[in-house]
Amino acid sequence: MNTQVLSEIISKYRENKLAHAYLIETNNLDATLNDLKNLLKQLNCPEKYATSCTNCNLCNLINLNNLPSLKIIEPDGAFIKKNQIEELKQEFSTIPIYSKYNAYIIKNAEKLNPSSANSMLKFVEEPTPGIIGFFLTNNKDIMIDTIKSRCQIYTLNYPEKDLLTSLNISPETYASYVSLIKEYLPLIYSNQIINHKSIILNKYSERQDIENIFKIILEIYNNYFLKLNGKSYQEDLTNIYNLDENIIKITKEMQIIAKILTNMSYNVSIELILDEFVIEMRGIYE
Repeated sequence: MNTQVLSEIISKYRENKLAHAYLIETNNLDATLNDLKNLLKQLNCPEKYATSCTNCNLCNLINLNNLPSLKIIEPDGAFIKKNQIEELKQEFSTIPIYSKYNAYIIKNAEKLNPSSANSMLKFVEEPTPGIIGFFLTNNKDIMIDTIKSRCQIYTLNYPEKDLLTSLNISPETYASYVSLIKEYLPLIYSNQIINHKSIILNKYSERQDIENIFKIILEIYNNYFLKLNGKSYQEDLTNIYNLDENIIKITKEMQIIAKILTNMSYNVSIELILDEFVIEMRGIYE
């Protein structure tokens, strides 16, 4: 974890000023989860924390995800569901036995659906002593405002994986995707009656190819978002297509693309997904 962030949270703990909920925006959810586990080892250590300590079994239980007072919640399908939050609340209705804190970590917290978000909101609005929570997301701007406003917010960035490596594709395949994206994106905003699906489907029939294309599209929008916020960004991605530099519209467009990628992970017709994409993206400008 970013040493400064880790040190700040530890300092707040020592000053008895630990927040009850943290929202962490990160470019690597798994690395952040691992670092949070290490943080919780320090916060819960019954003695003086040391990485080589063998005096108790706390760290081993955390490593194995077997500590009863640590709950890690991930989306069940497309969303995090209300029953997952209700189970968390029920399990944390008693004080912890093996640790100082009951702690929960919610991965992809932007995928709380309306009912689960409402249930979670009641949990963070009236925090119970001895409970600490972490909401992890790769984009805090698409988090529900009512939850975001009740959290202390940090940003943790890790060294970026090369896009070709993360997609497991060759430079030639990437160049082919980019060429198609340059043709496709301008047309989705056009009022002309065009069979947008055919632009993609005439060239790619495999679902994985289409998913990779939309992952690159999301990276284009995300890097424009970083650029407009004065953060470090990849210029080669922003050069693929010139977006309307309106941060509110770009945020809405990123939400649409993220939803499209989620739908692609299910057995939903690709043709319907591509139609939905064009309709929703045009709707932002109507």
